[in-house]
Amino acid sequence: MHGPGSSGWLLVVLCAATGMYCLLRMRSRVEEQRRAAGGEALMGFGMAAMAVPAAAFTPPAWTWPLWAALFAAAGLHALWSARASARHLHHAVGAGAMVYMAAGMAAGPGGAHHGGAGTPLLTGVLLLYFAAYVLVTGARLVPLAAVAGGPATGWGDRPEVARACRLSMGIAMVAMLLTM
Repeated sequence: MHGPGSSGWLLVVLCAATGMYCLLRMRSRVEEQRRAAGGEALMGFGMAAMAVPAAAFTPPAWTWPLWAALFAAAGLHALWSARASARHLHHAVGAGAMVYMAAGMAAGPGGAHHGGAGTPLLTGVLLLYFAAYVLVTGARLVPLAAVAGGPATGWGDRPEVARACRLSMGIAMVAMLLTM
């Protein structure tokens, strides 16, 4: 990712914290939540690694195809899981976006640079998807946060915190796509 160093480090912290929370969510009693949290933790940590400013660390060229393969496998797993629940399609789109960004990083000498050709079509489509996702998720988050009381659950099983986690990753994805 290329952009100002401070915003890159903020994305690293945001995505790593989200990944850590998702790891904690894997302790849920609900199997579907555990499974989703695992994919989201992988996405959070992968985004954190990709967001490290190039001035601080430039990984070797061979790491980008490795990242692309890892997220391609995660995307295929999400597509397979989508047979049972359409919610996994978002994970597949996210994994596809990560493959796209890793391929873009591998293509350029220091990362993805598209020159003066404007925003490529796929980047624009992904930006629109994640911007819409952020808006919808944010709108869904507000009513859940306003509900008080209810049955006592572990903090890892709270749906509003899981949505906030997904919202933060969606915002980070928009920021990362904007820098491509």
